[in-house]
Formats: sequence, C-alpha cells, structure tokens
Amino acid sequence: MHLQRLFSSYKVFSVTSLSSSVMTHVFVYGTLKKGQPNNFRMFESSNGKAEFLASAFTTQKYPLVIAGKYNIPFLLNLPGDGHRVHGEIYKVDDQMLKFLDDFESIPTMYQRTLVKLEVKEWTGKTDGEERPTPGSITEAYVYNTTTYQPDWPSLPSFESYDSNGDHGLSYVNREARD
Repeated sequence: MHLQRLFSSYKVFSVTSLSSSVMTHVFVYGTLKKGQPNNFRMFESSNGKAEFLASAFTTQKYPLVIAGKYNIPFLLNLPGDGHRVHGEIYKVDDQMLKFLDDFESIPTMYQRTLVKLEVKEWTGKTDGEERPTPGSITEAYVYNTTTYQPDWPSLPSFESYDSNGDHGLSYVNREARD
C-alpha cells in the first residue's frame, strides 16, 4: 500500500512537470527584436528557451513611442491611436516568460496583455499544426504600458522600432544606466 501511494504521487508530479513546459507566444516590437540591443537575451540559455516564429504586426493601431531618459521604446495601451506596430513573434518557455516579465518590470513599467496580430511571414515550427499564412490572424502576449507619463501620447509614434533609427534617440543599455 505504501509503495502504491508513492507511485501515485510520482504520477501526479510527472503530469504537473509536463504541464509547466507549456510554450507561450510573445510579440516583441523594441529592443528584443533581431538586430536590436537586447535580442541576445532571448537566446541566453540561463533565461530559458525562445524560438523565433514569425514577423507580424498588430491588427489595431497603438502608439509606439521612445520615452524617458534612457530612450526606451514603449507600446502605450491606447488601441486605435498610432500605427499598426511591426515586430516579431517568439515561442518561449515558462522560464523565459518569467525572465521577460522581470526584464520588463511587470507590473510597474509594463503589463503583459494578449494582442491580435497579422502574420507577415511565418518561418518557425508549428508542432504539427498548419503553418499560418501571410495575412492570417494570430494572438500573442505583448509588453505594453498603461503606466506612462501624461505627455507620452503626444510624442512621435512609430510603426517599427530601430535603436539606430533616424529618430536620433539613442537607447541606453541597462548596464550603462545610473
């Protein structure tokens, strides 16, 4: 009887550990995109696992602004204003999702919300599902903010962020901040 209880506990633990390896889709639009200053963080194994899936853009318009003394890109949670924002969809594990939540200072600086996206090009694996085609709609979590300064909605809005863009606002890496 004791061995049977122990085995039952093991089976429950196995199911729980399997369910914790669920992959989540995250849409990045700023410094975490390919070619941007923080993209390397998506591939540091100590942060978890991330796999690039697709390029996409939001189905709704949002203001993407560069703000604060460190010139950080922020997606303001003001649907209907701004532009359809271009970015990338990644599939991340729970460990990477926790890292990203910490990196994005959830919930004080950013909040993680679900957003609808239009696929531009899907290159990632689909785990046996049909590959989304250009123009198809999917969902992913995005780090946007409702905790912004009153003047931020009046800042210039961008449809795509590039830390070296012609906006002239140099992003300050975390390691260089005071």
